[in-house]
Amino acid sequence: QVHLVQSGGGSVQPGESLRLSCEASGRTSDYYTIGWFRQAPGKSREGVSCLSNTDGTTYYSDSVKGRFTLTRDDAKNKVYLQMNGLKPEDTATYYCATANTAWRSFCDSDGMNSWGKGTLVTVSS
Repeated sequence: QVHLVQSGGGSVQPGESLRLSCEASGRTSDYYTIGWFRQAPGKSREGVSCLSNTDGTTYYSDSVKGRFTLTRDDAKNKVYLQMNGLKPEDTATYYCATANTAWRSFCDSDGMNSWGKGTLVTVSS
């Protein structure tokens, strides 16, 4: 059973930055995929950014590309999501997740096996 502990998040104004952290109980390099998802009120959960340990590919959704950066610190078993230039539409609960095997589509929430508890990010003026 993978245990994911999230930290970070909060309330910021548009244009500001936040960093989310996720500490895994196992080695971050052991998972097939590790990444970040978000769910806004009334919307389905979407993949924000995912890292493939198979080929090192990092995926970003079109809505965050160029603003968000996923990084990994294997020594600490942590992954981070640096969020710059935040917009009101980024408001959501953000989740860290891992997958142990491949799925039909990359960074698909249905293919993830373990989830953090979520952290709320609110962007408002």
